[in-house]
Amino acid sequence: MEAVNQQNSATEEDQSSSEYLTFRLGEEEYAIDILKVQEIRGYESPTTIAYAPPFIKGVINLRGIIVPIVDLRIKFGLGTVEYTPFTVVIILNIAQRVIGIVVDSVSDVTSLTGGQIRQAPDFSASFDTKYILGLASIDKRMLIVTDIERLMSSRDMELIDEAAAN
Repeated sequence: MEAVNQQNSATEEDQSSSEYLTFRLGEEEYAIDILKVQEIRGYESPTTIAYAPPFIKGVINLRGIIVPIVDLRIKFGLGTVEYTPFTVVIILNIAQRVIGIVVDSVSDVTSLTGGQIRQAPDFSASFDTKYILGLASIDKRMLIVTDIERLMSSRDMELIDEAAAN
């Protein structure tokens, strides 16, 4: 009887869906939990901060809140970064902090079930997959489902104090 209940709960988990915002970085399409997204804005040049890492473009004033802006294209080493009319900033609310991420474009909001998200392949120690929840295939699109909270809270991002992240 217990095995049947475990099987039913696994099936329910596979069928329950969550919504994800999908966006492009270079040739790849990523998905993040829509509940972490506060708003989407057009790209505007932020105020630069001296001695900040290259991927931190600076800060913007968002209705009285100073928001650090991270260019994920630079952070992920995706080559030449070009700011076009399609470049947007996704404003995230993570660990009681507001952070903006620069992406090439926003695609759409999509629902994914647990069964649609497959575990990311285990690469080598040279490629860290701890920020990837998995890969999802929808039609002919492959989405990299990203744990955006873990990524933005990571020590190498230098954005959130360790105490605030826990």
